[in-house]
Amino acid sequence: MTKIFFFLCLLISSVSFSQEQNFSGKALEDVLLTPDGAEVDFNTVIESHLGKTVLLDFWASWCKDCILGFPDLQKLQAQHPEMDYVFLSLDKDLQRWKEGIEKYNLKGDHYFIQSGWKGPLCQSIDLDWIPRYILLNSDGSIRVYKTITTTDNQLLNQIK
Repeated sequence: MTKIFFFLCLLISSVSFSQEQNFSGKALEDVLLTPDGAEVDFNTVIESHLGKTVLLDFWASWCKDCILGFPDLQKLQAQHPEMDYVFLSLDKDLQRWKEGIEKYNLKGDHYFIQSGWKGPLCQSIDLDWIPRYILLNSDGSIRVYKTITTTDNQLLNQIK
């Protein structure tokens, strides 16, 4: 009985601490929009930030938890200006997305996920909640797969 309990504990802990290391091919091919209306695939977004640590922020202008988290995000940006910040919007309306960028003074690169929650990018990361933060290494691989606040110790410990 003790062996079974130990095995179950080991299995549960390995699943809870497992995380993706890279984005799927389909996710990298997902087409995003820039604020000026240009289309760009997610791979190009990642490649444009190679050499830098990057925080991806999946958000929407209608998301209360996203809005409540912006002050902490802005503190993180002030403490870590060496990082790049990429905002990936799940808004339903392009105009509201653009207004949200201005209203909340979001500094970084901005993209609109045209394919939405059920598209290849969001499906590949099992997106089930926003805000969602993913921390990337300078080579574009995933360092922290899933946090929902910028004050999460898992995230903060990996930034330092």
